Amino acid sequence: MEHVRIALLSNPRSTGNIAQLPRIREYCAEHPDIFHYEVDEVAQIGNALKMIARIKPTILVINGGDGTVQAALTEVHNGGHFADGAPPLAVLPSGKTNLIALDLGAEGDPIAALEKLTEIAARDLSPHLVAKELIALRHGGDDQLPVIGMFLGGAGLADIMLYCRHKLYPTGLPNGICHVLTAIAVLFQNIFGMRGSYLPPAPSEMGIGIDRERRLTGRFSLLLVTTLDKLLLSRDLEGNGKGGLKVIAVEEKRFTLLRAIAASLRGKLGKKPLDGVHVTESDEVSIEGGMSPVILDGEMFSASEGRPILLRKAQPLSFVKIAA
Repeated sequence: MEHVRIALLSNPRSTGNIAQLPRIREYCAEHPDIFHYEVDEVAQIGNALKMIARIKPTILVINGGDGTVQAALTEVHNGGHFADGAPPLAVLPSGKTNLIALDLGAEGDPIAALEKLTEIAARDLSPHLVAKELIALRHGGDDQLPVIGMFLGGAGLADIMLYCRHKLYPTGLPNGICHVLTAIAVLFQNIFGMRGSYLPPAPSEMGIGIDRERRLTGRFSLLLVTTLDKLLLSRDLEGNGKGGLKVIAVEEKRFTLLRAIAASLRGKLGKKPLDGVHVTESDEVSIEGGMSPVILDGEMFSASEGRPILLRKAQPLSFVKIAA
């Protein structure tokens, strides 16, 4: 058997894999330097990584949605499977939103992305390697192992994500159309202040602590904490160099969300003060109160009395960016 350049970890239940997995299996069968491991459920990812660690691949590629990537990152961070350090990670665009894959330059056809990664693995990796900060989420105390991710949505944003997931995805409409319809509903709601069962619910009051020194309290249309550089409906998101976690909180005021989106599309978000819009960077973020959950790469968590959600930077990992 040839040296394994790529270990591919696939979750067949990810939306994109339902149609694409037969092609991916065929591609792997034609390339003996790819070790393909499929899991039936997320709970099997730990055993998968134990096996993958034995063969010492050049690149570990995750084939699944953002939730699959989050579970794999958590296991890489907490599991201690790679004695000499984890190999560089890459992500195929196989989920509904693909924020993490998009940030790494993987979009469109997952087979095309896998072909590019196969080429990259056969030569010098260094031009394609990037170190990525990660979010470590703990719920209630420092004595628990953290959940690791890269994108957290809270406040009204979590309600929006759940609205799209539960109201629009089940209709069978293409993902892109669901996202557009969700955006229209949210903007209509924000501009006209309307509520109803056909629209996302009103955000509840919550507290957001930043670096234990600053606290925001109120109702927010959007709370976003991320280490990603690229976001949906946005150009590159630039930090201010103060910490690894980029934080955006938009107060629930009429037209404020619309102004924030317009500034983001122009690449101006965070560069000039905008009333009701808070953009900063932090080493630590705490979230208290609020009836809505927060969603870290697809997994939901809820703050409760005496059990805030605490976000800190996790040890960076090396990732493979397709576009060097």
